[in-house]
Amino acid sequence: MEAAAAAAEEEEEEAVWAWSWGAGTDGQLGNGGFQDHHLPQPLLLPPRCRGLVSFVAGGGAHAIALTSDGEVFTWGRGTHGQLGHGDVENIPHPKLVKFFENYMITCVSAGWNHSGFATDSGQLFMCGDGSFGQLGAGDNHPRNLPFEVAYFTTKHVVRLALGMRHSLVLLKDNSVYGFGSTRRGQIGRCTRNQKFYDVPRIIDGFPDCKIGNIYANGDHSAALDESGQLYIWGRALIGEHDDDQPRPVFPSLGISQVALGWHHALVLSGELYTIGAYRHRKLDPHVLPSAEPVQRLNPATTSHSHDESSSSSTLVKVPCVDGEQVVHIAAGTEHSASVTDKGTVFTWGWGEHGQLGLGDTCDQVTPQRVNIGDKRPCSSASVNVYCGSGFTIAVNSGLESD
Repeated sequence: MEAAAAAAEEEEEEAVWAWSWGAGTDGQLGNGGFQDHHLPQPLLLPPRCRGLVSFVAGGGAHAIALTSDGEVFTWGRGTHGQLGHGDVENIPHPKLVKFFENYMITCVSAGWNHSGFATDSGQLFMCGDGSFGQLGAGDNHPRNLPFEVAYFTTKHVVRLALGMRHSLVLLKDNSVYGFGSTRRGQIGRCTRNQKFYDVPRIIDGFPDCKIGNIYANGDHSAALDESGQLYIWGRALIGEHDDDQPRPVFPSLGISQVALGWHHALVLSGELYTIGAYRHRKLDPHVLPSAEPVQRLNPATTSHSHDESSSSSTLVKVPCVDGEQVVHIAAGTEHSASVTDKGTVFTWGWGEHGQLGLGDTCDQVTPQRVNIGDKRPCSSASVNVYCGSGFTIAVNSGLESD
């Protein structure tokens, strides 16, 4: 019996609960080192959170892991205090954010150099770079410890999403707020020549709908309502002009998941589609060999003051392996990742730092299968994938997929 128990313990120790690959020079791979890796490497999750990680947020060069117990671990670049440990050090392995020991965190997000955390009671905490007012503190100073955003003290935050230099917040009352850079319209309609807002401001323009989730990356913002209607604003993903008001797009699609990159977005609606383009090395899904144009944007849903003929855009179907259905998606700056119902991880797009996990630094125009090894804790465990700017993380939840 003792020998069997020892063998089981040894097997558990050898099992890999999470993997990371890509850019690692700031410690963002969480594997204890400071270098890029072109193949999946074990991410050094502490034993206390193995099998409990419910979400990972990838930023410019840092990451945040949230567990089902409401604990938060951060690692990677900390030069602006975005790791929340009270210093500005880079940390190459996941480290518990002790500030939240007496809180239950339910939502996290990572921007380029800032981080956000929402509690089960609706409080919002922020830390990191504040040079564009993206911390919502009323100034542009950095913070190396999480602080509560006073504006929301009497409100209830349920979701947050951080872009490169802006932040979005969804309240329980269904209102959406933004703060930070205004350069591309990403926090809604602002006063002319106002470069940033350092206090939260409501984003108008949503119709009578129930918002289910919000998204941000680069200078893009998006929201998805409970009926599957997608709204986008900020830097132009569709057409040539930025938009400072939420606009409904592809109204008949019935979208279930969204992932934003810097120049592209992924949307899941039974099938997986791409909006926009991979600008890096001209990887444009509009010219993928097996791309299938399925719908052209209806200008009536995206009216602008400019000529609409230049703003029509094609929604492109992403090729998928026969017999496997995409169930989870993620996007970095210019790369994408997906997981199928078989637990297979695919990546494509920009590969300069090895963020595709294929053993090289090549770009890929179609999804490629990633080998994350055979040391999973159990074969039926579900795998989720997450992207930072130039790195990718896959986490085994330890739970059976639905």
